[in-house]
Amino acid sequence: MGLRITTWNVNGIRNPFGYQPWRDKRSFSAMFDVLEADIVVFQETKIQRKDLSDDMVLVPGWDCYFSLPRHKKGYSGVVIYTRQSVCAPIRAEEGITGLLCPPNSTTSFLNLPDDQQIGGYPTSAQLASSAVDANTLDSEGRCVILEFPAFVLLGVYSPANRDEARDEFRLGFLDILDARIRNLVALDKRVFLTGDLNISREELDAANAEASMRKQGMTGLEFVSTPARRLFNHLLEGGKVFGDRDEGREQPVMWDICRAFHPERKGMFTCWEQKVNARPGNCGARIDYVLCSLAMKSWFADSNIQEGLMGSDHCPVYAVMQEKIFIDGEQRDARDVMNPPGMFIDGKRQRDYSSASDPLPMSGKLIPEFFGRRNIRDMFARKPFLQQSQSIAVLGKDVESPDPPASVKQRLSIDGKASSPAIDTESSATTTQMHSAILSTAGKKRSTTDVQTQNPKRTKSSSTAPSPQAGKGQQSLKGFFRPKSSTKAERTEVATCEGDDVNGGQCTLPAVEILLSSNPSMENNEISSLPKSVNDTLSCPSADSQSNGTTSAGMDDLSVRKTDNVHDAIESKESWSKLFTKPAAPRCEGHNEPCITLLTKKAGMNLGRSFWMCPRPLGPSGAKEKNTQWRCQTFIWCSDWNPNATNGG
Repeated sequence: MGLRITTWNVNGIRNPFGYQPWRDKRSFSAMFDVLEADIVVFQETKIQRKDLSDDMVLVPGWDCYFSLPRHKKGYSGVVIYTRQSVCAPIRAEEGITGLLCPPNSTTSFLNLPDDQQIGGYPTSAQLASSAVDANTLDSEGRCVILEFPAFVLLGVYSPANRDEARDEFRLGFLDILDARIRNLVALDKRVFLTGDLNISREELDAANAEASMRKQGMTGLEFVSTPARRLFNHLLEGGKVFGDRDEGREQPVMWDICRAFHPERKGMFTCWEQKVNARPGNCGARIDYVLCSLAMKSWFADSNIQEGLMGSDHCPVYAVMQEKIFIDGEQRDARDVMNPPGMFIDGKRQRDYSSASDPLPMSGKLIPEFFGRRNIRDMFARKPFLQQSQSIAVLGKDVESPDPPASVKQRLSIDGKASSPAIDTESSATTTQMHSAILSTAGKKRSTTDVQTQNPKRTKSSSTAPSPQAGKGQQSLKGFFRPKSSTKAERTEVATCEGDDVNGGQCTLPAVEILLSSNPSMENNEISSLPKSVNDTLSCPSADSQSNGTTSAGMDDLSVRKTDNVHDAIESKESWSKLFTKPAAPRCEGHNEPCITLLTKKAGMNLGRSFWMCPRPLGPSGAKEKNTQWRCQTFIWCSDWNPNATNGG
């Protein structure tokens, strides 16, 4: 199979790892293997320089080139990964204007010597025609450019059309991007443009195009003639451009590879709105593209979307090159022109990729924090072989000492006979020294005496230490429902009653009452196990108390007080549960299924209000439907919902 280029807006570079099939291995190399790609272009990485990590930069067998936002945190960002065994760029840049500088340099890309620059930079007149400052355009990390002998690859994340405040920036970015591409083509360089351009080309590329046109009162002509869409169609062969073409854009220069392989395919969308769960119903838009120069139209064998791969609100889009391509009238192996000259000849490698000389200044592996280092996973993947006698267990594990020298072995045992006491003493000292050396190497701060005298197995009594008393305050909500436990002092008061005092009527009832009131769940068998003096108090009261009738009254009063002090844990728990439990969800009208609750985030009088709606995803039409499997028209404000009333709100 030929070289494969994949683009994917990941909506956060680690976001895919929360989904299958990426969740199991959680590594970029495993992800690239599943994608079967040789060049991977990620958009919307949402990281800064400080967020880069070993597993992200030091991917075994891959090189990477980042463009990160200068100011905004968790915003934008583009990275291109290249498989070293298949391809290697000869130049790399960041940004579309050429005004940025390479790492560790104060010279901008456009001012580098001719043999070090990619070229095609926007002219001063083209920059002046833009309403946005050129430095601002490249400050958000939206473009990485790699040059191969075969073509110039542009990985782009175009600004989205979310609010009118960004319209000027969006059009300015697209205008300068168009100028850079046309300038490169004018230099007879082939161009491959890929990424999230945030533009649906025509009605076929948006599920809700008709609904949007009706809502805004637009015609099909006006839909494809919006400023951003018109500019994009100027760039493409076969793009719908009505009226006279713009000056400087008289001819199209790019080819839509994926649409060329599926010219009439409907529903070929690459992005879906997550807030309304639009992906199951395929109510989305095609805004991610793989485009190439017109001179490269015959270079590709396949192109498609991978809508079944989860991990973002976008799906990957790929294009596969032919193994043999025609370039300048000559058939060449694709690997010959996707690597520096001389690395491949007729598709056979002539020299290996050198991590010392082949990485470009823009390479992530040359970032000071990662230069000269390896991925920590690789460090543990190949463990050095250690003999059993050299193994050392650290972090609280047993330490295995090395075999003693031959001279010591000879002195310890001669012809199988036991050694003398003198030899035992000397060998013990030698062994102790070895243990001390090993422990000091492992970072154990122990003396020789400690190692020699320490018992490896501690007895239960020696290892038991008095634990600090728990605070008397309530430790959790469950403590509110737990019965009070009796204290040591209260139990002691009962236990100190002597038998003579009971017979003499001196052991008063409150001492027993304290025990029972503090243990309301005490069973009869537990009461019978109390000291005899206490049982006598309960079962055989003194003569004086019998004559006065105080025992029965006192016991009745005790039982009443005992009942009053009992907290019914189950009843209390149910009361609290009813207080904090959400009301039952209403059922939707169309499918009789429990509704879901959402929060209004749109500015206005209802901002912050919660509402119930049908749990099913939107259908292909992008609107609520009746008598279908998709989302019905049920809508109920949570504040208006009465669970006791008839459903239907």
